[in-house]
Amino acid sequence: MLSPAQIDLQPIAKTSTPTWKIKLLYDGACPLCIREVNFLKRKDSDRGLIAFVDIAADDYDPKDNAGIDFETAMGRIHAVLPDGAIVQNVEVFRQTYDILGIGWIYAITKIPLVGSIADALYGVWADYRLLLTGRGNLKTIVAKRQQYQKESENNQNNNQGRCADGCTIEDRR
Repeated sequence: MLSPAQIDLQPIAKTSTPTWKIKLLYDGACPLCIREVNFLKRKDSDRGLIAFVDIAADDYDPKDNAGIDFETAMGRIHAVLPDGAIVQNVEVFRQTYDILGIGWIYAITKIPLVGSIADALYGVWADYRLLLTGRGNLKTIVAKRQQYQKESENNQNNNQGRCADGCTIEDRR
């Protein structure tokens, strides 16, 4: 048995290999997307196979998601694989459903002709989903997010004694 002096109490280095098999970027402000994500979460059953990332969240950061910015992620569904590869469009669903063991749902889209049609239909859906869910167009949503982020940054700067451009405000009492 080791004495306390012989035990190395250094923290164990964390592995950088993710435990998830696919990181799904979804629009948390889209009611249809939320419905799909809730279905997928039930199928995942807390196994952690899918990492769900809400691109509409205030803390969404492209740096944590293969550099996929908000506008790009809003335009088409994206996922990131553990090796950093980016997947988009119907292929996201194919891979996600395969990982969850329900790949049979999208299996027909693996047939080249059917897959091409599914990809084309998804493209139309992606182009109009924001309008169809009553949220405006992509340009407007991106502009609103940029304005919100700018206002949030200004509020944070003001709370930290800085002006809107980040300069320090001196207290002259």
